[in-house]
Parts: sequence; structure tokens; C-alpha cells
Amino acid sequence: MAHAAPTSGGASRSGRMSGAERRASERHGPTPDVFDARTHRMARIAVPVVLGLIYGYWAAANQRFGGPVTGWNLLFGFVTALVFAVLCAALLAMAPRMPREVHAVLWAAFTGAAFGFLYSQSNGPVWETVLISLFVSAGTFIALFYRYYTREDAAGHRVH
Repeated sequence: MAHAAPTSGGASRSGRMSGAERRASERHGPTPDVFDARTHRMARIAVPVVLGLIYGYWAAANQRFGGPVTGWNLLFGFVTALVFAVLCAALLAMAPRMPREVHAVLWAAFTGAAFGFLYSQSNGPVWETVLISLFVSAGTFIALFYRYYTREDAAGHRVH
């Protein structure tokens, strides 16, 4: 199918943009920001905390194998949640400043370690835990590297 060549300046001969040209220019413009800066600052803290609490509960539930909840089990869950939330917040703050390869490796390592730790709490064999964690890390790396590679220019600047 043949397409018409764009005119200079993105406007028709009359100087006004047609509907198709306007939609094309809007499609490639920056994404609108629905939330204000205050909401983004709160989310930088709330998201790792909520994910950490979910992760800590999941790890504690895996460790007790459906048995009674004990004080040690609660402590284990809260410490796990704290460590996960701190690491997640640190990655959210630090990783975007890294080159895309390092950015993808950091998130892949975090995802693989988090998955491996959860899987290890179910008393599976160590070799199985390591193997599955490596597969999860490799899949995460491939997906994130592709995402960062397609959304950044050669200098590492994000393209919206």
C-alpha cells in the first residue's frame, strides 16, 4: 500500500493540519501525566512498602507450611518485608540512572533473588531453586533489556 509523503512542517498546502496529521503528531507526543508531583513522591514510598508487605506475608506463609502463626514467623515476615521494601526502593531510585544493560541486570538479579528466596522457603531442592531462579532472571533480563533498548536512544536518553 502506498502512502503519501509528508509535507514540510507537517501541514497541508493550506497551512492547516488535517485530522490524520494531527492524530499522528499527537500519537508521538509525550504521554500525559495524570498525577501530580506529590502523588508520584508518595508512590515512590507506598509501592515498595505495599509490595514488601505482600512479599513478607508470602514468605512467612511459605515458611510455616500452613501451621500456626508464631512470633518467630511474624518476625520473619516483617524482616523479609523490610529487606524487600528497602531493596525495591533503592532499585527504583538508583536503576533508572544506570545504562540500559546495567538497569536490566539489576532488576533481573533482584527478581531472581526474590523469587529464589520465596521458592527456597518451600523446602525444595537447592539445585531446583537455583535453576528456576536463573530462568526467571534470564527471562526478566531479556524482557527488560528489550524494553529499555527500544525506548532509549544510543546515548541512553529515554524517548517517549
